[in-house]
Amino acid sequence: MNAPVAASVGANGEPYGTLHGHILTPEGFVHGELRHAQGRIQAISGRPVSEREARASGEPLILPGFIDLHVHGGGGHDTMDAGDAALHIARAHARHGTTSLLATTMTAPAGEIEAAFRAIGPICAARQGGSARVLGVHLEGPYINPGKLGAQPDFAREASISEVRRLHALAPIRLITVAPELPGHLQLIGQMVAEGFRVQVGHTAGCYEDGVAALEAGAGGFTHLFNAMTGMHHREPGMVGAALAHGHYAEIIPDLLHVHPGALKVALRTIPRLYCVTDSTAAAGMPDGEYHLGRHKVFKCLGGVRLADGTLAGSALTMDQALRNFVSLGLDVAEASARTSTFAADYLGLAKRGRLVAGAMADLVMLDPALTLQRVVVEGESIELQDA
Repeated sequence: MNAPVAASVGANGEPYGTLHGHILTPEGFVHGELRHAQGRIQAISGRPVSEREARASGEPLILPGFIDLHVHGGGGHDTMDAGDAALHIARAHARHGTTSLLATTMTAPAGEIEAAFRAIGPICAARQGGSARVLGVHLEGPYINPGKLGAQPDFAREASISEVRRLHALAPIRLITVAPELPGHLQLIGQMVAEGFRVQVGHTAGCYEDGVAALEAGAGGFTHLFNAMTGMHHREPGMVGAALAHGHYAEIIPDLLHVHPGALKVALRTIPRLYCVTDSTAAAGMPDGEYHLGRHKVFKCLGGVRLADGTLAGSALTMDQALRNFVSLGLDVAEASARTSTFAADYLGLAKRGRLVAGAMADLVMLDPALTLQRVVVEGESIELQDA
């Protein structure tokens, strides 16, 4: 790696790092230097430049580190494996530029979900070297519609606030996916939100009106938009229609398999803070072959991950590729960066992540003009990319 970076010592004797290149700030690109120490950005200095000038210069681009709110696995490991699986997953994704993520659980018997939470809790409490920060858990199941399982195992059940509280005591729950049309779920959405949980709609057979009602009850977004939800028809707009008409935030999987590029462009035009997730499985960052997703066997081939019957089952996407895919659709780098970092941070209320400003966490990626990853820094630590 030849990306320009230097380590030195500040006036107080603490080590700091200095990176040089075209730095994407909330006001646009700056050609200059970024200095960080003790895990935080200390200062950014330089002259403003256009994105066109930045990309034409041949010098590195420095962007906020990627934030992924829907991660089932990576590097051959699955969140539901418990043990130290979440740590291996966080390390695998860090090598692709993800600086923070949510470990995402599958629909499963209560004991299996609890075991996963028990394993994830300590990893959330203390970041280990070489890994992305695990911010908490996305509880994708089991409060979903059994008719819209997608690749989820068949253990869906009605939501329980007592179960949510119990799991939250083991590891912090940052997102909960709920099918709002199931009995009692609208009321529970309001109760979960009142207790500080962020709820979003997904794996749902609900109609347009169910989606609107869920938003009114406090739901904040939609889980992997278009997938595992009722589609849009001009006389039955479905859950997709509710998202496109009323959603402010929504996840989307831009691997160009889960969602057609044309549908991606529709969502980009209509949902102001549409953001990327990978929905990645153990197959992410691994060669073609057989892996597992919760209780399911899955198969990676031709860039995708599928069940034996051909159903898409999560993805092999990494966030650096997601950024490139967004740019291939016509987004400029600044907007692609916002949709792979800043909007996800804003959705979770993380003011010190997802942006390069003084005082923010020193979470960043450095890319060459072709958007190939050159360096990753997580909370000030430079991550080894040899296996990326």
